[in-house]
Amino acid sequence: MSLFKNIIYNLPEVGGPTQKKLSFKEKLKWTMLILVIYFVLGLFPLFGLGQNSLQNFEFLSIILGAQFGSIISLGIGPIVTSSIVLQLLNGSGIVKFDLSSHEGKKTFQGVQKLLSLFFIVFEGAIYVFMGGLAPSANYAGTPLFLQLQLVLIFQLILGGIMILFMDEVVSKWGFGSGISLFIAAGVSQSIFIQAFNWLPGPTGLEGVTYSAGAIPSLFQALSQGDPTTAGINLAALLSTVLVFVVVVYVQAMKVEIPLSFGRVRGHGIRWPLSFIYTSNIPVILVAALLANLQLWGTLLQNWIGPNIFGRFSETTGQAVGGFVYWVQAPNIVRTIIEQKTLFFGSDLYIQCIVYALFMIAGSVVFSVFWVQTAGMDARSQAKQMMSSGLQIPGFRKDQRVLESLLNRYIWPLTVMGGASVGLMAALADLTGALSRGTGILLAVMIIYKLYEDIAKQHAMDMNPMMRKFMGK
Repeated sequence: MSLFKNIIYNLPEVGGPTQKKLSFKEKLKWTMLILVIYFVLGLFPLFGLGQNSLQNFEFLSIILGAQFGSIISLGIGPIVTSSIVLQLLNGSGIVKFDLSSHEGKKTFQGVQKLLSLFFIVFEGAIYVFMGGLAPSANYAGTPLFLQLQLVLIFQLILGGIMILFMDEVVSKWGFGSGISLFIAAGVSQSIFIQAFNWLPGPTGLEGVTYSAGAIPSLFQALSQGDPTTAGINLAALLSTVLVFVVVVYVQAMKVEIPLSFGRVRGHGIRWPLSFIYTSNIPVILVAALLANLQLWGTLLQNWIGPNIFGRFSETTGQAVGGFVYWVQAPNIVRTIIEQKTLFFGSDLYIQCIVYALFMIAGSVVFSVFWVQTAGMDARSQAKQMMSSGLQIPGFRKDQRVLESLLNRYIWPLTVMGGASVGLMAALADLTGALSRGTGILLAVMIIYKLYEDIAKQHAMDMNPMMRKFMGK
């Protein structure tokens, strides 16, 4: 065995359960425990941190499941970044993994973990040395400044490793994955705060200070006779509700393939294939890619000034030029309400179109890569069905026949589902929903999937015969 394989096979990991199937209560206990630990870690500030220039990027913290300025400032960024890099390398054929074999899957997971550890150290150092999370400027030029930088890097690495292992705990002992859980938790917290926060927020258009939350601000604006502010808040709330409804409806759409049990005549099932075949994974990867581009652009501007990624405002932190500017979502509904017209600069419309096309194209690309790397292709699905004793009614029991049938559905669903979820994310962002539309879409899809997993687990615990039928 090579030295490289020795390293990736002996990386520290969370041990899996010894029993074949964990109970519903056991999984729920570990999921809730990790969720509580995640929120608690977000309350621990980084020792030695000065002014935090990254606090302007609330969207980054939501998508990356991070709390900037805390010990988990890296969030899931290193894990998702390593997944993006590995999928691009595997999908392009530069590095090829045999994901049909146990050893190939183990190698893939080991390389992904090794890359995650690398990005934890790398991003922690970049955050600090490029001024994103830096000590107070009062210590600049002194030996203490470098010492505080090293202390900050150590804390970021520690928090990143904790997130990495917490993700493993949820994947092996809980429901879903830690990545999805942390995103859903961050988005839910953000939606609640943005909707109900009664503390004073920014000054309104009429010079009146309203609450930061959309709901109290809406009633205050109505009482003050401020239709513009009331319209902006009402539009944000309606957009949020609309995103919830549309995503739940689309998530429930399925294509059912009739199959029969070869050994039991007259009995069969319908194998469901979701319209959003790859679920929320493509949007997570595209949103994380955009977040990384914005983050890198900001850090490079702090270090060398305006760069290829874009130019950023020093007051708001928003991109005002460059590549990142054209792939960020403007709040088109808010702009229409404020300016009371549909006719304004063409740049805004071009920005909307570019952002939507980027989200759609990126979601399709990552959807295709995910199907190939996650064992969701027709061959893997046909093999799983055959092992369960299923076959197509009226056809002989042959994996190639089943694979040919599945190919008619899986690839169209992969492309259409990826494009649809990218379009929904783009439209949700452009309409100005609370916590950004992408965040809401991710949260709804994650919670819906989590609900399905919990319901299935609960049903099998209540009915042992169903567990035998499902082969669990």
